[in-house]
Parts: sequence; C-alpha cells; structure tokens
Amino acid sequence: MTRMSGLPLPAALAEVDVPGLHHWLAGHRAEMVEDLVRYAGLETPSDDLELLGEGLEYLDSWVAERLGPAAGRARHKSDEHGDVLVLESPGDPTLTLLAHYDTVWGAGTLADWPVRVVDDTISGPGVFDMKAGLVQAVWAIRALRAAGLPVPGLRLVLNGDEEIGSPFSRPIIERACAGAAAVLVFEASADGAIKTSRKGVGLFDIEVRGVQAHAGLDHAAGASAIDEIARLVRTLHAASDPAEGTTVNVGLVSGGTRRNVVAGQAFAGVDVRVSSARAQERIDQLLAGLRTYDPRTELTVRGGWNRPVMERSEPIAALYSLASAAAAELGGNLRETGVGGASDGNFAAAMGLPVLDGLGAIGAGAHARHEQVSIDGMLERAAVAAAVITAFAL
Repeated sequence: MTRMSGLPLPAALAEVDVPGLHHWLAGHRAEMVEDLVRYAGLETPSDDLELLGEGLEYLDSWVAERLGPAAGRARHKSDEHGDVLVLESPGDPTLTLLAHYDTVWGAGTLADWPVRVVDDTISGPGVFDMKAGLVQAVWAIRALRAAGLPVPGLRLVLNGDEEIGSPFSRPIIERACAGAAAVLVFEASADGAIKTSRKGVGLFDIEVRGVQAHAGLDHAAGASAIDEIARLVRTLHAASDPAEGTTVNVGLVSGGTRRNVVAGQAFAGVDVRVSSARAQERIDQLLAGLRTYDPRTELTVRGGWNRPVMERSEPIAALYSLASAAAAELGGNLRETGVGGASDGNFAAAMGLPVLDGLGAIGAGAHARHEQVSIDGMLERAAVAAAVITAFAL
C-alpha cells in the first residue's frame, strides 16, 4: 500500500468498504446504545477510588466480553488515583488507543441526572467526555473483525486520572505509546471536528510572604503580601497574547488574616495555556523573572507544565487526511480544529508521535449539565475509526 513517513495515505481506503462498516455498526445500534447506557450508569468520579475501582472492573470484563481476552493485560495500581489498565493484542505495526474512564461528576450525580435516551440523543454525566468514545473504539474493532479486515497490534489504555491532569498515569501512557505507529485518542470531538492541535497547560502557585503589622497603629512597619500579589496579577495577565494563542489566568487569590492586619501572606493560583513551545519558553522566562516590589517580601513560584503542547505536525495532518477521507466515504465533511483544552494525547505528541485526537463522540456539554451524544454520530465515528485502524494493517 502507499505510505508517507510510515503512515497510510487516504488511497489505502480503496481496499476498505467504509459504508459497509457503517452498515454493520448500524445493525448493532441497539447494542451500542445499551453498552453506553450501562457504562454511563456507573459513576466514576476522579476523586472516588472505590467507584473508580468498580468502574474499571466492569470495563475489564466488558472489553473481554466484546473483544475476547487480551493477549497482554497489565493493571497499574495507585493508592491515590484511579488505576490504569493496559490491554494489548499482538500485531505489526502497533497502534495505541487512549481513553479515560474518570469523569468530573461527583458521586450521587446520577440520582438527579440519570442517563436518558431520547430519539438520537443519549444524555447523562460522562457520556460525552468521554464514555461514548471508548464504546465507539471497541465497536470499531468488532466491525473490522466482522468484515474480515486486518487489525494491527493494539494497546488500549484505560486511564483513571485524566480529568485531574494524569499525575499517576502519565509515565504509563508514555510507555504504552512508545514505539507506536500512531496514537488514537477517543476524546470527544469539538463540535464534530477532529482535534489536530491542543494547547499546553501550565499550573502554577505563586506565594508571597510579607510582614504583618497593625493596620492602624503601625502600618508602615508592615509589608503587604496582598499588595504584592495584586501587582503580580497585573504582570501575569499582561502576558496573555491572544494572537499568539497564549492565555494567562489568575483564577484563585487569597491572603491575609484580618482586615485590620497588614497581610503577611497571599496566594495566587495561575492557569497558563500556550499554543507553541516558543510561547511556553516565554512564559517560563516571565515566571523566572518575577520579583516583588517591596524588598521585605519574599516570593515563591511552584508548579509546572501539566501537559506539553500538541502542535499540528505533518504526521498529525496526514492522520487527519486519512480520517477525513474515511468520513468522505460516508458522505461527511470531517473538519479539524485546535482547542485550548489538553488531553493525554499531548503526551504522545510531545514524544514526536502521530496523534489523532477527538476521535470520540459527536455531541456537546463536556463538564456541563447538558452533556449529550448523538447515536448516529457514534455509528459514523466508529466506522471512521475502524477505517483508520485497518489502514495501518493493509
């Protein structure tokens, strides 16, 4: 088959009956809906280890039920975060499929917001971000097997701490991605579009220690930490550059003890989003150069880059072209976009790997009470994912 830089070209899809894959999936529509409803009916908040464990046990059994026992299985246990499960099937080349099972929704959310199916829509906590994506990935593989099409080696990663920045899972994800021909991320789409770039995310804490004093009797003896934080907020916000794709947001501020005491301490929580490594370096230099105005105060900056930048590279563009060609076989126009949010795909992109992100659900409402997915969209994107996967094995 024709390849560019080791990646299949859209011409490879001449050997794939994409409408046929879609037709087979449509014939199993009810089962796909049932799978998502059951999965979304299990609460898996990032901060509840017991519920995360129960959710992963279910997924382990469900994937085995739908795809058969994995040739390789490794469950990485954590005492603080959700475990990570890596399931492998042999083949050459190997693709890594990324999915997280944790959600932002706390325990008990289902009590007043149950999963519902109305016409073409499934709504409920976590259906869009990103439980439908995993269902689509599994059914894409089933569709390929039913069609007798080849399937490359696969590593399926189920991550339980993505919504809080993947602090435990990052090294496991990076090992699972190492050596992969490509990485497919089944995060939700962006209004139907594939994500070919994502911003890097930096999370920083800025603390100032000042000198306390009585605000009325001995004001001059004090050195206000709050005054210093206020000055620093202005400096930080001035570093935002929309044209560059950089945002700096101080989202948390606290300090002081009483209104009649010159503040002896203050804190600012900072969120930074950048679109390029160059912008990241600029922000690093800014943070390293921060100084307080009053020499009696002391400044401390902690934190770092939670996720690196995912820049649109030629290999990423080539993967998008492959997926777009598959969608065109179904009469669709698959768009691409860049987004401010990050995912585990950022880690893979920083390793120089081709990444196709946002291959999951079509819908709306990530992290919001109107979270929902389109069932027709699930069928379409599962067929597109199947076509992309088999293209690597042809």
